[in-house]
Amino acid sequence: MQQNKPEMKITRTEKSTLSHVDFDNLTFGKTFTDHMLICTYKNGAWQEPEIKPYQKVEMPLSLHALHYGQAAFEGMKAYKQIDGNVALFRPEENWKRLNRSAVRLLMPEVPKEVFIDGLVELIKLDQNWVPSKPDMSLYIRPFIFSSSDFIAARPSEEYTFAIICSPVSAYYSGAVKVKVEREFSRSAHGGIGFTKAAGNYGGAFYPTEKAKQQGFTQILWTDPKNHEFIEESGTMNVMFIIDNTMVTPALSDRILAGITRASILSLGKEMGMEIQERSVSVSEIEEAAKNGSLKEAFGMGTAAVVSMISHIGFDTDNVVEIPVPEKGIGAQIKKRLNAIRTGESPDVNGWMLKIN
Repeated sequence: MQQNKPEMKITRTEKSTLSHVDFDNLTFGKTFTDHMLICTYKNGAWQEPEIKPYQKVEMPLSLHALHYGQAAFEGMKAYKQIDGNVALFRPEENWKRLNRSAVRLLMPEVPKEVFIDGLVELIKLDQNWVPSKPDMSLYIRPFIFSSSDFIAARPSEEYTFAIICSPVSAYYSGAVKVKVEREFSRSAHGGIGFTKAAGNYGGAFYPTEKAKQQGFTQILWTDPKNHEFIEESGTMNVMFIIDNTMVTPALSDRILAGITRASILSLGKEMGMEIQERSVSVSEIEEAAKNGSLKEAFGMGTAAVVSMISHIGFDTDNVVEIPVPEKGIGAQIKKRLNAIRTGESPDVNGWMLKIN
């Protein structure tokens, strides 16, 4: 039986802060729009979602999520299109992935009516916050966390789902240098690496900071057993162009199924590229980099979109430069993807959800 669409209380802000924002000098994730969505789960059911002015919320120090890490999030974007419309990129995929994370972390799944309908109403209210300049967008952060007021080591009884939004420019200003990680691991078989659990990212901060101190931008994560096979790059999936083939690590329960990754694979097929999703060893990439068959490499994700990799550090004293061609495969794919998002190219795959 189809559920009835939930009522939604909407309280508009009395005074927008939009005029105070310097869109030419945005720090990623530091500026927030006028409104937010919040919805609570208690007594075994989701309550009425509410959109209200962006604000701080009170919480006890015994908040369950602070002690046991029952929390997951999504990253997605809205784009200003050339016809003046605002459009969301593949929002249903984010809704599905958030719920996959929720199930693994023993949290209630968020109804589609709350996630999608609530998101649409929120973006309608704050559509003037969507930037129109190249490489800019409205970053959207849906998230869910355990919100019971107890510190017993058991699952929470109450949960909170919320969406906040932030206008952003490019996540990386240029190509990135990555270090092959041979000590720390991001995830393990049977764990939660495939989810967007908050703890996955918190646990990555320390090794990432160590890599930055060595002159790198991000980590190239490897398998947890012997660090022989490449899995992800920082917060991104990773792609290698070897000769004329797009090669990316096959998905597993240790690797996040990126929505940008899936979209890029589709675009690669449309471009007639050979695509291989398989195990990718560190030694293979090192050899390809040295013999010239590694034509380019890039990370792919919501925040970074397509981020070219200019150097790979296989060891501290073995850093290899990777070509970053201006008209290479990565650049072509980024251009195609951006054209679909801005409405310059037809959305033949039905990826964009127009708001107005």
